[in-house]
Amino acid sequence: MVFIRNFSFLAAAVACQVAFVARSGAADVTVGIDSGLLSGETSGMVVVFRGIPYAAPPVGDLRWRNPRPARKWKGARNAREFGPSCVQAAPLPQSEDCLTLNIWMPAKRFKTPRPVMVWFDGDALAQADASQYPGHQLAAQGLVFVSFNYRLGRLGYFAHPALLVEASDQPVGNYGYMDQLAVLKWIRRNISAFGGDPEKVTIVGESAGGGSVIAHMASPLSLGLFRGAILESPVLPTTRAKNMPSSSLETAERRALAYAASLGIDGSGPDALAALRALPAKRLTEGASAAEVWAGMSTGSPVVGISGPIVDGRFLPEAPEAAFAAGRQAPVPVIVGTNSREMYIGSASAKDDLFQQLGGHAAEARRLYDPTGQETLGELKQQVLADKTLVEPSRHLAGEMVRAGQPTWWYRFSYVADALRGDPKWTGVPHGAETPYMLDIPNAFVKDGVRPADWAIAALASAYWVEFATTLDPNGGSRPKWPRYDPTVDVIMEFADDGATTRADPLKPRLDLWQRHWEEDTLANHTGR
Repeated sequence: MVFIRNFSFLAAAVACQVAFVARSGAADVTVGIDSGLLSGETSGMVVVFRGIPYAAPPVGDLRWRNPRPARKWKGARNAREFGPSCVQAAPLPQSEDCLTLNIWMPAKRFKTPRPVMVWFDGDALAQADASQYPGHQLAAQGLVFVSFNYRLGRLGYFAHPALLVEASDQPVGNYGYMDQLAVLKWIRRNISAFGGDPEKVTIVGESAGGGSVIAHMASPLSLGLFRGAILESPVLPTTRAKNMPSSSLETAERRALAYAASLGIDGSGPDALAALRALPAKRLTEGASAAEVWAGMSTGSPVVGISGPIVDGRFLPEAPEAAFAAGRQAPVPVIVGTNSREMYIGSASAKDDLFQQLGGHAAEARRLYDPTGQETLGELKQQVLADKTLVEPSRHLAGEMVRAGQPTWWYRFSYVADALRGDPKWTGVPHGAETPYMLDIPNAFVKDGVRPADWAIAALASAYWVEFATTLDPNGGSRPKWPRYDPTVDVIMEFADDGATTRADPLKPRLDLWQRHWEEDTLANHTGR
């Protein structure tokens, strides 16, 4: 798999933010929320509050429970430092006491409350860190930007049978999603204190963060807490069930029991649960890094104890793909898209194995992907499996939205940083590499190699995102017109080296082939063939 998710970007993003603060000279700003006073800092055009508790620490007996209200405090709490990330298999400052959020807001006073953008990070729901995504540039464009930490891996998605008994009729298993839901409810109660409009919330996610947006669109518990959604390379889940299906509650229970047994903890009752809660949190991350989780999905051998999204009957009453197919998702406007050289999930030992993944369309797939027979297996895996995993499912999601009458815009990001053009390693844009441009911080990616063209595409892309959060339509100003997605035409907005351009999708024949494959597969399953 080829994708961007490393901590050099994290370090660069944080350094970029620190430099931003240092340039302007910070001053204290105090606001009041439902749990107490917060002391943040203003710097230039932006006011920043970091490390705000949105729920009680999920430690001790609260491990594997739905989030509880944050404790109230006396006096003004220092909100100048990021909270630690949630426990994960990554070299980051981390703690089980991690349920905090961060806010960037315009320093300028506006006559009306500002739109709110909420950022969902996610790497296989196993790795994430809110401090990696500074929102100062978007706040400077006039909106309130929120990032947050949520529980991950076995601490975030786990359904030991004793938890079902303990929770009674409460949602069980999707603790990471329930943390995200707690953030949206916190915003509803408190965002007006930061100049934000609780009625104008747009949720934005990349990778498994985009998959989280899909989950919230499918969840009745999140209905009404946001009015727009932006999905950047959404995965885990997608709206194609066979790609990365959600776990049933029964499957999640079996995986939890198998994991406990691997630690020498047997049984399904409260004693076993108490023993699991007594384990050091860091031990629960062993063997469950994001890379290991993705690899497990590719080989069909999931990491023990990892369930991912769980159809729990409460937060997710049904699999997201079923909710979308039936039109039961949140009826909100949507932007969705992928990058030009996406991540892929899956494997193949030979070309024949690869093309057979399209079933009866294998011969046509060979003609489309390898017409001369000269392409390497590695390159074909990149193209075929990326189309399968992310690219066609993003188009399918866009089509589902249009059929439901929801305004939808579809894109592909193929802009390669100016300094990297000509590098044989950069024949396209890998998974996650669009994010610095959407946040208008291209220097966080290429650092000193940033050039005027990079700033220009970042300003353009981020302006579409800000306008969508403001008006529910990305169009405005002098930007190129971005037409709504029409499945009968298949015109795509491409953020390319020459700017933002609408064009006929060159991948249409390949994606149409995958669409036929999935539709025939679904029909066969329904008819029992």
